[in-house]
Amino acid sequence: MKFTHLLPLVPLLALAAHADQRPNLIIILTDDQGYADVGFNGCEDIPTPHIDRVAHEGARFTNGYVTYPVCSPSRAGMITGRYQGRFGYRRNPTLNPFDENAGLPLEEENIAEILKKVDYHTGYIGKWHLGTHPKFRPNVRGFDEFYGFVAGGHRYFPEDLVFQTIEDVDRRGGWYNTKLLRNERRVETDEYLTDELSHEAVDFIVNNHQKPFFLFLSYNAPHTPMQASQKYLDRFQHIDDRLRRVYAAMVSAIDDGVGRVLDTLDELDLNEETLVFFLSDNGGASNNGSRNTPLRANKGTIYEGGMRVPFAFRWTGTIPSGIDYYHPVSSMDMLGTMVGLTGVEIAKERPLDGVDLIPYLTGKKSGPPHNVLFWQMFDKDHAVIRAGNDKYIDLNQEGKIELYDLSDDKEEAKDLLDQQVEKARDLQRQLDAWTKQLEPARFDPLGSWNPPGPNK
Repeated sequence: MKFTHLLPLVPLLALAAHADQRPNLIIILTDDQGYADVGFNGCEDIPTPHIDRVAHEGARFTNGYVTYPVCSPSRAGMITGRYQGRFGYRRNPTLNPFDENAGLPLEEENIAEILKKVDYHTGYIGKWHLGTHPKFRPNVRGFDEFYGFVAGGHRYFPEDLVFQTIEDVDRRGGWYNTKLLRNERRVETDEYLTDELSHEAVDFIVNNHQKPFFLFLSYNAPHTPMQASQKYLDRFQHIDDRLRRVYAAMVSAIDDGVGRVLDTLDELDLNEETLVFFLSDNGGASNNGSRNTPLRANKGTIYEGGMRVPFAFRWTGTIPSGIDYYHPVSSMDMLGTMVGLTGVEIAKERPLDGVDLIPYLTGKKSGPPHNVLFWQMFDKDHAVIRAGNDKYIDLNQEGKIELYDLSDDKEEAKDLLDQQVEKARDLQRQLDAWTKQLEPARFDPLGSWNPPGPNK
């Protein structure tokens, strides 16, 4: 694939016309997918032609980040457009459905709640993982339609799904075996889960294409358990490593689903009216066969392999096709972009950390969207600042600090701390000032499992 980093100007009148029309908005999110495991980032053993279309026909972000290197805090930052530490969402919550604290705080507005103010029809399909208590679930958090599951993972074959009620669920793993929810009703399914979610996404678009809609399609693949149907496994007999073969099959199922979504937009003549984002919720995991090459480490770490992800988006007719965008961007910028397009008002007491990327892609604005980006892993006491190409890491728990220049060392192999002491001190000051803005963790990672009574 050949990209250009030149950004031709798009007539501002055309952009204004799109904004007036309130474009449809789609986020396609994968789970634990490796940075190197899409064609647009150079993958050779797993074809992803449909995912690659998003980058081919729009923009590929070579420095696209999420706000945390594990699932739930990353999603909290993404869906609010704010650093999740600002509201104490600093670890994965317990899956205890009786814990009224373990979820996205009710005072924080998410994408759907914000877009409802400008009359979007909203849908969430797939993995939620932002609280299992009924008060945190999608239908009471701004989503008109929900199809999926509220926990952090799920088994993929319908014969494994046996639990119907909260009382049935075994806290040690039963959440992966629940029947899917359509809104708050358990439903029977008969397909491989990734295919099931893709079909639901197509149906949502078809049923709502005559009004502005927002769809969050949140695949749990290729998160464990590693399960793929024979249809997809048969495509990868050439991969000898069994774990990698199953992983490849799971990614291929996602790619087919992305193709169905894009084909549906084609058939309904919605390409110029729809902005499509694609990304992973964090870097590839160490246990699922993914690859983050050439980045260092993986999910659960503050190195690049934990937080830099496959990231692209497309808006036909507005974003020039084939852009390679090199400045660092964040998953928080998806909401920032939506707010810029729709003009919806954001509460003054909860300003966004995400920004509108459209002006940077069309040439209206130059320079980086962010002068700095920050991360902190609460339980490990690891904190990071990226300023330009400089990445400063404070591994406080280990009593160690590191400094890298990502312009020629995205592998984070050459620690420059000893050569650039003054720069490190300045970055530490900025990092300390940011961490002082964060709240303590809101919830216990384990919690207690004490049902209050029957039928709750």
